[in-house]
Amino acid sequence: MIQRNVVGAHYGLMDWIAQRATAVIMAVYTVIIAAVLLVVRPGTFEAWQGVFANGFIKFVTFLFFVSLFYHAWIGIRDIWMDYVKPTGLRLTLHVVTLAALVGYAAWAAAILWRL
Repeated sequence: MIQRNVVGAHYGLMDWIAQRATAVIMAVYTVIIAAVLLVVRPGTFEAWQGVFANGFIKFVTFLFFVSLFYHAWIGIRDIWMDYVKPTGLRLTLHVVTLAALVGYAAWAAAILWRL
């Protein structure tokens, strides 16, 4: 019996779908925020605060950032897996990248909800 040599993480289709889904979420957010800004036309800091004081806008903005960070994670992880061959270095880059993206998500939450 011939045994197949399976290499790589084989995320494939699920990651492809996830990147497309996060891209759609980011595109829809862009349309929503553009429409809101065309209607409100904030010209002062207080007007901008008013736009982002709305709970729905906070939610979709946070959803945008989580989608952006997940989208970035998939792409950057694939770059590390494809082009960085030393396992220790690749693992270090994965951990640093993941820590940065989680930190950015926490920072976005803190800004949006003033935690």
